[in-house]
Amino acid sequence: MKNIIKEERTKLNMTQQELADAISVSRQTINSIEACRYTPSTVLALKISDIFKKPVNKIFELEKND
Repeated sequence: MKNIIKEERTKLNMTQQELADAISVSRQTINSIEACRYTPSTVLALKISDIFKKPVNKIFELEKND
């Protein structure tokens, strides 16, 4: 699954730690999601979409092999 979290964070001038704090996860979790090493839960994806004020499917995109 691809995502645009890093790009959206950059637009808001937000660090990984600030995003992590806002959604109550570790900075390492954000790093893993951005690097596509971890697929977030539905709850976590919804929290991220709320922070960026975008629908989940605009932040996360399924790839053919998903």
